[in-house]
Amino acid sequence: MILLGVNIDHCATVRQARYRGYNQTAPGPVEPDPVALAVRAERAGADGITIHLREDRRHIQDHDVWRLKEVSTTRINLEMACTPWMIDFALKVKPHSVCIVPESREEISTEGGLDVVARRAQVKACVDAMNAAEIITSLFIDAEPAQIDLSAELGSPWIELHTGAWANAWHTPGRAEAFSRLHDGALRAHAAGLVVNAGHGINYDNVAQIRTLPHVHELNIGHTIISRALSTGIEEAVGEMKKRMNP
Repeated sequence: MILLGVNIDHCATVRQARYRGYNQTAPGPVEPDPVALAVRAERAGADGITIHLREDRRHIQDHDVWRLKEVSTTRINLEMACTPWMIDFALKVKPHSVCIVPESREEISTEGGLDVVARRAQVKACVDAMNAAEIITSLFIDAEPAQIDLSAELGSPWIELHTGAWANAWHTPGRAEAFSRLHDGALRAHAAGLVVNAGHGINYDNVAQIRTLPHVHELNIGHTIISRALSTGIEEAVGEMKKRMNP
């Protein structure tokens, strides 16, 4: 069974479009509430909740993370930049896992994997701190041999393969090559002792292929589930994705 981590960031995106600056510390009139949505997603079968506290706070806010920690019944996967402030925050919150991602103010969503090779010292400091605190670390990387090998060398137990390039190539001749890179990367990571997760751009159609990646442990999916939930509700959106991931 492939596990499903539901990313709730874009529920918060809708909230911030109307209530930016409102410090919601408990359920109230502000809607939509991403934490309430996360609880319903868990009840519908989500195996974990992924939440990205970005430096610019464009969607998820600090209080969302703390509230989710209080009510979550599955696992919290905190996506975060590799910065001293975020490391300190994660050590205080103590989520089940963290996923280290690159951040750019210009991007709409995280585009491209973390360059572990170029940021070796920073990433090692983060991985060491999380390992010491018994928080599982995942590195969000492209399926490149150097990135995979160094992730294992630095002691990160998990990686998350960035599937954005493959998703963007879905209707182009480059799709086969992009999937081949992911396939080879998953095999290489597993051989290095890494747990293999995947995420970015996965939807209800292309999940049929991405689920065939060897050794994939978990898929982290957000935008497409939140989009479908606007029409059908989060319960149907989560349930249908789980069926397509594990037919």
